[in-house]
Formats: sequence, structure tokens, C-alpha cells
Amino acid sequence: MKELKVTPIKNGTVIDHITVGMALSVVRILGIAERGASSTVSVLMHVPSAAQGWKDVVKIEDRELDPKEVDKISLIAPKATINIIRNFNVEEKRVVTLPQEVVGILRCENLNCISNTAEPIESRFKVVRRDPLLVRCVFCEREVSDVLANMK
Repeated sequence: MKELKVTPIKNGTVIDHITVGMALSVVRILGIAERGASSTVSVLMHVPSAAQGWKDVVKIEDRELDPKEVDKISLIAPKATINIIRNFNVEEKRVVTLPQEVVGILRCENLNCISNTAEPIESRFKVVRRDPLLVRCVFCEREVSDVLANMK
């Protein structure tokens, strides 16, 4: 049987152990679809994993993620790992961690919340529960029903 493989990247980021079915959401929240990419982006879905059973993987050449992007990924793929690749070697490997408070990443669903007005305030959400995820606005106490839909 012939096996197809994804080629290694020289420099960039590999987001591994993404919750199965969430790879396209990761691509979306990183803005790759809207802004386009100047380098290769590989999306692997439903890949066998000894640890998880199944996983998704996203490989992005010539790009390293900023901390806010990592926080976004932690909200939808809490077991993901971020591998920074330089000269074909893994230089840094981190497991994403969900922060206790999410700042400037989500929109409050309450249209009357102060974070949705012209005030110069960043949205702030407290992580109430990690599994299943539950976040609550610190300003109006509204819980977010759909984290992915309310991501900035």
C-alpha cells in the first residue's frame, strides 16, 4: 500500500494534538483563510493518535504564533501542542494552557455590556470551568454559549 506523507517544514509552527474536527477552526481563528498565506499551510484531519485515538494537525511554514493566538487555540483545542520549527528541528514544544482569564479574545453576547460599547475596555472573561469549557464576562456576568462564534 502506498502511503502519502506531508513533507517536513524548515521553519514555522506545527500545532499538534488538536481536538479531532477542529483543524479548520484553528485555521479560521488564525486568520489564514481571510488574510491568505504567503507560505504553505498543511491541514491534516482525523489522523490516528496513540494518545488521543484521533487528532488533527496544522502546519504553518514561516510563521510563529503570538501569545494571543495560542490563547485562542487553547479555548477550542485544550490538549494541543505548539511546536516551533527552526531549520527542520523542533526548537520549542509547549502544551497550550487555558488561562484563568481570557482578555481581548472573545466578544460578550450581551449587546448592552460595557465591553461592547465605545468605552476603551478590552473584553474580559473568567474561565469558570475547563471541561466542558464555560467562560463568564467579568463585567456583566453573561456566560458565553458559543466560544468559537464569539471569537474576535
